[in-house]
Amino acid sequence: LGPRDFETFRKQLAKKYGPTTLKNEINRCRIVLKYAHDQRLIDREVHYGQSFDKPSAKELRRVRNEAGPRLYEADEVRQILDAADPVMRAMVLLGINAGFGNTDCATLPQSAVDLDSGWIDFPRPKTEINRRVSLWPETVNALTEAIEARPRAKDTTDEDLCFLTHHGKQWVRVQVSKKSPDVLTSLDALSQSFGKLLRKLDIDGHRNFYALRHTFETIGGESRDQVAVNAIMGHVDSSMAGVYR
Repeated sequence: LGPRDFETFRKQLAKKYGPTTLKNEINRCRIVLKYAHDQRLIDREVHYGQSFDKPSAKELRRVRNEAGPRLYEADEVRQILDAADPVMRAMVLLGINAGFGNTDCATLPQSAVDLDSGWIDFPRPKTEINRRVSLWPETVNALTEAIEARPRAKDTTDEDLCFLTHHGKQWVRVQVSKKSPDVLTSLDALSQSFGKLLRKLDIDGHRNFYALRHTFETIGGESRDQVAVNAIMGHVDSSMAGVYR
């Protein structure tokens, strides 16, 4: 593989994906090939040339500006909560109350939730940064209702999860492709279900479930207590102050 191959490949990716996804795909390719070289699975480092670069920060900002802010207004959140079923309502409340994303909700164990005191102690799956979140009364009530209505887990390893789909599976999971048994595919049933709800309510679809986390960060920052917001969000803080906290 040489620079010309990667230049051709990038052009193919650019036809299929927008700048943000293109950036992620290029990054994944580089990670795999760097691993191959580091592990001496290939005998020399791969040379990409100058045409396999990730989109510039300026280009990514332009796309974000064109898409508009990933923020839900208060009245939109209320509409969503009013129209959601008990399970989705609980997950939406976790998004706006605790800054939870899709994987956070999908992997939240009941053992991490204290419904009596109204607290969640749950490290962020992406970073393993500790989070301790105080829940609103309505979030506690919604969680209680969702857990009580939870179906039987298809896999015994999922028995402790707060949320399962109607089929008893994780809302965000990796599974074998139906088209090819040798291929694994990721499935985000939470995004699919939330998208249907947005379309039903005729709420602008350029935002998704994860935008609830963006909303929490944005509105929470107005409290002028960014340390508390970062702690709830599970952001990495490598400073000595972060270690002490």
